[in-house]
Amino acid sequence: MFRPKLELLDRELIERIVGEGIELLWDPGVMIYAPQALELLAEAGATVDVESRIARIPADLIHQALHTAPSAFDLYNADGEVAVHYGGDAVHFDPGSAAITILDAETGRQRKPVTADFVTHLKLAEGLEGLDAVSTALVCSDVPRPMADLYRLYLVLKYARKPVVTGAFAVETFTIMKEMLATVVGGEEALAQRPIAVFDVCPSPPLAWSEITCHNLMDCARYRIPAQLVAMPLAGATAPVPLAGALAQHTAENLSGVVIHQLVQPGAPIVYGGSPAILDMRYGTTPMGAIETVMLDCAYTQIGKHLGLPTHAYLGMSDAKIVDGQAGFESGIGTILGALAGVNMISGAGMLAFESCQSHEKLVMDNEIILMARRLLEGIVPMEEVLATALVRQVGHRGNFLATQHTAQWFQQEQLIPSAVVDRASYRGWLDGGEMDIVVRARQRVEEIVAAYPPKELPPEVDRELTAIVTRVAREHGLEALPPLG
Repeated sequence: MFRPKLELLDRELIERIVGEGIELLWDPGVMIYAPQALELLAEAGATVDVESRIARIPADLIHQALHTAPSAFDLYNADGEVAVHYGGDAVHFDPGSAAITILDAETGRQRKPVTADFVTHLKLAEGLEGLDAVSTALVCSDVPRPMADLYRLYLVLKYARKPVVTGAFAVETFTIMKEMLATVVGGEEALAQRPIAVFDVCPSPPLAWSEITCHNLMDCARYRIPAQLVAMPLAGATAPVPLAGALAQHTAENLSGVVIHQLVQPGAPIVYGGSPAILDMRYGTTPMGAIETVMLDCAYTQIGKHLGLPTHAYLGMSDAKIVDGQAGFESGIGTILGALAGVNMISGAGMLAFESCQSHEKLVMDNEIILMARRLLEGIVPMEEVLATALVRQVGHRGNFLATQHTAQWFQQEQLIPSAVVDRASYRGWLDGGEMDIVVRARQRVEEIVAAYPPKELPPEVDRELTAIVTRVAREHGLEALPPLG
């Protein structure tokens, strides 16, 4: 089968970008705030200046890390089945994270999300067939900030069957989150063998690793929990304006993470990813829906594949503040192009306002875009040995193909039938149906899916232990009881 594919870089330019990325890791090198990582690099042959925290990483160390890093791995769902394959041109989708606001369906305004909002989001994400994974998509404002990351994961583990894209905000909370995941799957070894989560880890542009993110990266490797690199060079602010130059810096930042990670545990799963953007000089904003931002993501995906690594990107988002036409076209462009680029995990569904806001209605709309992207990737294939001649001869010039058994047999296999969110009625039909716009239809779809959510049944002892872990942390931060779940 011919699969449609998007490529923005030729092999020569990929090799130039990778070559400069490798050069950057030697000069000027990478700044690392975690002493343990500097020590690890020094022992492996990097040139380390402890006082300046600069590590100069030689090319042979980079190539060694690329050799040991796996080209593919799987994520599992709550039933122990493979749900996501990171590798090759497999394409999967999850909601973007981590939003600090939610678009309120009643007021049309952004507000801080609470536990009940995230529970609704998880029920919705579980019911959307286009999403292969969930994410810790919202930062709940009704718990203390120091436990916000692990609390999100707690809710995911209680409500979601799909695997999760998550991340820790601190060194200490990673350990607790790992404990929670191990509790659910039956121990640390089981978690390593059949991971249900991947952790985002973010270097700081340009060419730096904070102590927190570097420890998170090393801990992922130590416990063989998949790590997802999220390099975020901002073209024009923290990276060169030309896209090829920003890609060279992005390459260096990702490669530095691969080296540190593989030195801790060769063969541990790691993902080549990111969330780069351009700087809009007019407003000082970071547009995630800009075509150049999408081009950066699709191009670095090519580079990641060239290096033999699984890939991830933040795409399918919009910089609109409400669910409107801009939200639709920006999300559609990013989702379709990312799918054509073969990004293994595309994060971004439901997101607005520069990756800071989640919308239930947009998530439902984005699900329709995702399903269209999947249909596009299936391409045009011959369903039968004879394409048309026999059927056209049978029907003749009257052209009533609708009446044939052939049409009844094939139309649902060949055509994507969208949900009622997508309006394909006649104008009269639309008037008779209440003249609803897409946001109203999406809101109805949200209510239908959430109402149909089948409860996830954790074993009672697992549920008790999970709740005990989170309650203990909450009390340490002055919260005597966890917020109501709905």
